[in-house]
Amino acid sequence: MLKSRTAANKKLKRQPKAVPASPPKDRSGIRLVSVAAVFALLWAGLWARAWYVQLIDGPRLAAMASRQHHATELVTGQRGDILDRNGLVLARSADFKSVFVRPVEVADRREAARMLANALGRTYAEMLTKVSRRSSFVWVAREVDDKAAARIRRAGVPGVYLTTEYSRLYPYRQLAGRLLGFVGTDDKGLEGLELAFDEYLTGQSTRQVVQRDAAGRRLYMDGAGFAEGLKGKTLRLTLDAQIQFFAEDALAAAVRRYEGAWGGCLVVDVPTGDILAWAEYPPFNPNAYKGYAPSMWRNRLAMDALEPGSTVKPFLIAAAMEDGLVQPDSLFFCENGRWKLHDVTIRDTKRHQWLTVDKVLRYSSNIGMAKIGLEMGAARYYDYLDRLGFGRRPDVPLPGEGRGIIRSPGEWREVDLAAASFGQGFAVTGAQLAKAYLTLANGGVTRPLRLVDDGGQNQPRGERIFSEQTSAAVLAMLREVVEGDGTGRHADIAGLDVGGKTGTAQKASRSGSGYGDEYVASFVGLVPALNPRHIVVVTVDNPRKSHYGSVVAAPVFKSVVSRTWAYLGLLPESPADAGGLASADAPEVSGRVMPVAGSFGRPSAVVAAADDLTVVPDVVGRSLRSAVEVFARKGLIPEIKGHGGTVVRQQPAAGSPWPDNITESQYVLWVMEQS
Repeated sequence: MLKSRTAANKKLKRQPKAVPASPPKDRSGIRLVSVAAVFALLWAGLWARAWYVQLIDGPRLAAMASRQHHATELVTGQRGDILDRNGLVLARSADFKSVFVRPVEVADRREAARMLANALGRTYAEMLTKVSRRSSFVWVAREVDDKAAARIRRAGVPGVYLTTEYSRLYPYRQLAGRLLGFVGTDDKGLEGLELAFDEYLTGQSTRQVVQRDAAGRRLYMDGAGFAEGLKGKTLRLTLDAQIQFFAEDALAAAVRRYEGAWGGCLVVDVPTGDILAWAEYPPFNPNAYKGYAPSMWRNRLAMDALEPGSTVKPFLIAAAMEDGLVQPDSLFFCENGRWKLHDVTIRDTKRHQWLTVDKVLRYSSNIGMAKIGLEMGAARYYDYLDRLGFGRRPDVPLPGEGRGIIRSPGEWREVDLAAASFGQGFAVTGAQLAKAYLTLANGGVTRPLRLVDDGGQNQPRGERIFSEQTSAAVLAMLREVVEGDGTGRHADIAGLDVGGKTGTAQKASRSGSGYGDEYVASFVGLVPALNPRHIVVVTVDNPRKSHYGSVVAAPVFKSVVSRTWAYLGLLPESPADAGGLASADAPEVSGRVMPVAGSFGRPSAVVAAADDLTVVPDVVGRSLRSAVEVFARKGLIPEIKGHGGTVVRQQPAAGSPWPDNITESQYVLWVMEQS
């Protein structure tokens, strides 16, 4: 038993003693130290990077930023607008970008050429040639698109620059195209008013350092932009775009109908001398001037001289009356329509024997006029023509104004004087003819034509050529030409007091000897006849189907005046009111312009039918009260739109049939105020 206990104790002694468990170690401090070390290293790296960027790489990055956000541009101010008398824009400029290089500033020519080739879609060789030139300035591309400009701007290659240029736009295309002229790629006026007022319209140019945002847009400190101060001045014309449209439309119809080579029409406001329309045909669109032959750019109303024919006869009669040589009832024998003077035979279109001076003008007798001219004498007649402005520039501010062609009176033989008495043997421009008639309409006192609206300032005092009595007597004769049995019957307008003179001039032969088979048909009309408010000059060169001014040109006058007076609200309420309408009492030209594409003015033959209730009446040009009365007789009160007392547009169109189910909402009258 003892042995067993001893053995058991030995086993117990051989077993290892149990060791008590120790607590786990805290490793959070190590982790904190590790994180702090990492952040310290990162912080040190950031500071090291910042030190490198600021001190080592800073200049290079600053230069890159400057090239991206700042650029030196050649800035040209926008060209000034051209407006009509009512503020309608006839010419305006739109900006675009162009690219140029300064080769001396290009550091890496290959890089610059590669960038330009990719951005502009050009060849690398072509661009390399441009950037390698020994020049301080080289154009690379003009009028580039926005995408190409943005790529060039982002590239920021030294020595490559963008500049703002302007492209000229003419919103109404051929409307007054030759008169306005056009500008070239360098924004310089090349023809017409664009050339005559180039310095006035052109904006200033300067080099500026501009700042841009990330999108490439300019940033301005003043919120407006320094380029505004460089903009050219606005040119306001005396033209009325709507009347210009009327003139061009009527002229085009006549030239096409009679197959003429060219046509011109001027509308002049007598009280001011303002040119309201300057129309020519064939049309010319200055937006596409490169598509026309240079001969089509020519402003013939200002530059080309044509023989005026019988349209100058009123001036010889006025001169002879002013000098006391004739009176309206003085008699002249007209040789039964055929008179031989030396070796030249003068003919009339009809056979006349004895005619008084007023009938010589009414029937346009060349023989009667020749005899009056011979009594007048070359020196005295020439003096009157000279004072009226023939042989001188009419001072309408246009380039290349013609003086006309008129020889010294010392070179005139009797035959030359006789021919000049009925408008042959010398030539005048359309502007000269309009200015001469303006003198007659202005009571015998000269008045300058105005094409630019300067507010009526600095108008020179006119010279008195004819007395008021003489002018009134000649105007009365011109009324008989139209309203009697004279040659101007096709210009008569129902309800208006109209005067005028036809002209049919035979053109000199192209061979240089005598006259050929080509003619100039013309008509000059005045309305009202005895106290004119408007003058309309119409010329058609070389018409084929008929060459008489009474047939070809007089209807143009009729159309232009009818539509213009409807537009201005000057048409009388009834024919009886027309005779008493004096220009001093007539309302001023409205300041509002209807859409140029419209054609709401109709000939008065249609307007006179406003009381015909079998169809929708024409009430355009009538007072609102009168127009409403016309519809009221049909049992309708139309809807009125606008403000004012004169109807300028109607719906439905005049002459259309009445609908089966008439409702008042179908009929609308647009009105406007005549100030």
